[in-house]
Amino acid sequence: MGKTLYEKVWDAHTVGKMADGRTQLFIGTHLIHEVTSPQAFGMLRDLGLKVKYPNRTFATIDHIVPTENQDQPADPLAADMIKAIRKNADDFGVTYFDLASGKQGIVHVVGPEQGITQPGTTIACGDSHTATHGAFGAIAFGIGTTQVRDVLATQTLAMGKLKVRRIEVNGQLRPGVYAKDVTLHIIKLLGAKGGIGYAYEYAGSTFDNFSMEERMTVCNMAIEGGARCGYVNPDDKTCEFLKGKPYAPKGDWDKVCEEWKAWASDADAEYDDLVQIDAADIEPTVTWGISPDHALFVSENVPERNEQTAEALDYMKLEPGSPIKGTKIDVAFMGSCTNGRLSDFREAAKYLKGRKVAAGVKAIAVPGSQITAILCEKEGLDKIFTEAGFEWRGAGCSMCLAMNPDKLVGDQICASSSNRNFKGRQGSPIGRTILMSPVMVAAAAVEGCVADARETFGFMEEAAA
Repeated sequence: MGKTLYEKVWDAHTVGKMADGRTQLFIGTHLIHEVTSPQAFGMLRDLGLKVKYPNRTFATIDHIVPTENQDQPADPLAADMIKAIRKNADDFGVTYFDLASGKQGIVHVVGPEQGITQPGTTIACGDSHTATHGAFGAIAFGIGTTQVRDVLATQTLAMGKLKVRRIEVNGQLRPGVYAKDVTLHIIKLLGAKGGIGYAYEYAGSTFDNFSMEERMTVCNMAIEGGARCGYVNPDDKTCEFLKGKPYAPKGDWDKVCEEWKAWASDADAEYDDLVQIDAADIEPTVTWGISPDHALFVSENVPERNEQTAEALDYMKLEPGSPIKGTKIDVAFMGSCTNGRLSDFREAAKYLKGRKVAAGVKAIAVPGSQITAILCEKEGLDKIFTEAGFEWRGAGCSMCLAMNPDKLVGDQICASSSNRNFKGRQGSPIGRTILMSPVMVAAAAVEGCVADARETFGFMEEAAA
């Protein structure tokens, strides 16, 4: 019987079995940032320990770094965290992509663009959206601060093995439907807790046709469906993306690529569960509530009030049974580790060109990394955004979680390309978030309300033609 990629990677990284039944798993790559690492390094110092394999640990700043005046954060805590990660990187010999390096950015954008993220590896980071790296055929997961300490000290973690659910999406997406819609649709179908105890294997012709950046968008939100990790089997696209990247292997590339593709799940692998979805059934999808599985097609109405929906409806101040389309917005945010990559800005700019952000809407565009920003600016995408009325900011997590000056004010409602719509997620305890794709954010910014990008930008006419 064949094996899934998850089983292959798990077996290859097993150090031993523990008395409580868990596996001691070797962590091939450890990514750290300024928020969850200071305490972990402090624990190492208290214990008199060194970083076991500093060459396997890579650091950047993203969560608290301002997107304006990045070198001089006004927040003393942010300044202290930036100083701490510099000192820790220097003291423990860890590679650090700081602002001066030109390689700084959101940790889940930096890893792939540097070629640090590779197939067949285990990747851990003190951030819940580490599943992003699974797009490359890696088993990647978020960990807590004490686990960050454990990986720094031992390069291993104690973990229980997961079940594997294969989620197949087959067919061609309709015009105006993107990877963000696919992942929101999956979460809506299976629930925010539906993936607990599972690794998600994303497969099918739709994923085969996705670019690497689209695959990253879906894997990024595996955690929002309760899965510990999500992955796509590596293929020629994976190899092509990584080819020539700074940390990609050197030498016989064809051999490297064949070795990487061999990690893919075997044709006769068995799964604990199988879910099949027709791509043609998916429409542009947005959230209406306070969990990513509170989602619906933009053409649908907000759910009726009942015991399950009351809290979310009250918080979001939405009228039960009313159309979600037309809901007024105050802020449009484009960025994050979900949708802050070159292709996201390129696609949105295609439709923003020549249009203007609606009066009264604050719109900001935040590249996921310094390199992403440079690539966007080389193509003139930044000018399209600024001419439309967006603010073009420096790289960082920004308004996704608002551990920086980019925050909602009061009960402002934000059309966001990020990954979470929890209460208070974007900085205000009563701020409201509606998740959607970057093109849908662009449409909302232009219309001043939740809009169907297919109508705003003429996708319907394109399809008819």
